[in-house]
Amino acid sequence: MPSLNFETAYDEHLWRVFGFFAYRVGPSEAEDLTQQTFERALRAWRRFDDQRSPVGAWLLAIARNLLIDHYRASASRQGNVPIDEAPAGALLAYTDPAPPGPEPAIAAALDKLSDRDRELIALRYGGDLTTPEIAALTGLALANVQQILSRAQRRLRSELEANPTAMSSVACQPSGPTPASPSAATASSSAPDKP
Repeated sequence: MPSLNFETAYDEHLWRVFGFFAYRVGPSEAEDLTQQTFERALRAWRRFDDQRSPVGAWLLAIARNLLIDHYRASASRQGNVPIDEAPAGALLAYTDPAPPGPEPAIAAALDKLSDRDRELIALRYGGDLTTPEIAALTGLALANVQQILSRAQRRLRSELEANPTAMSSVACQPSGPTPASPSAATASSSAPDKP
C-alpha cells in the first residue's frame, strides 16, 4: 500500500501523464488516455508499492502500456497501420494559447524521429522523467538512454535548423522554453544571442 493517497498522486502527476500523451497523440486523445491511465491506477492502487518504484514512474509505465494498446487498437481499426507510424504531431491543430506538449515546430520535427526516439523524448520532456527513471521504465541501460536522447536532441536541432522559420518561432517565444520541453534542449543551444 502506498504511503500517499491516490488524490495526492493524481494532483502531483496529472500534468506529467498528460504531457507524455500530448507528445504522442492529439489533445483530445491525450485527455482520454490520461483519464484511462488514472482509472487503471486507481484499480491497482492497493497493490502499488512505492518502496519499489516512484509513483510518477509507475503512472508513466501504465500510460506507456496504455499508449501501446491504443496504437494496436487504432491499427486494427485502420487496417494494420504500423505502430511506429502513429502521429506524434497531432498537436499541431491544438489552439490553446499554452498547450502542454511541444510547440508546433517541435511536433513537426518529432514526426521525423523514430518511434523509440519519440517515446524517450516524450518520457523525458512530456513525462518529466529523469534518465535513470526512463532506463528503469523501458529496460534500457542508462548509458543507452542517455545516448539515444542525445542523438534524438541533435536530430531535432538539425530538423529545426533546416527550417529557419520554425527555429525563429521557437527561439523567440516570449516566455522561452520550459524546462519540461525539448525546446529547452534545442533552442537554448541554437538560439541567436540577443543584442
